[in-house]
Amino acid sequence: MAKKSALQKIEHHERICRYMQKQTFDRIDRMEARIARMEKFIVGGLGAILLAVLSNHM
Repeated sequence: MAKKSALQKIEHHERICRYMQKQTFDRIDRMEARIARMEKFIVGGLGAILLAVLSNHM
């Protein structure tokens, strides 16, 4: 196997880094979407609890 030049090694490393960075950003985007969905459920649940508590007091 022929030795890789320093430039080839750097280019290979850069390709791997770009691929891993894309994967990381994709995971962050998915996590943000899941967190936003969970926030909506929590706010909706708190609203339902508040309505139930207030309706019992009237």
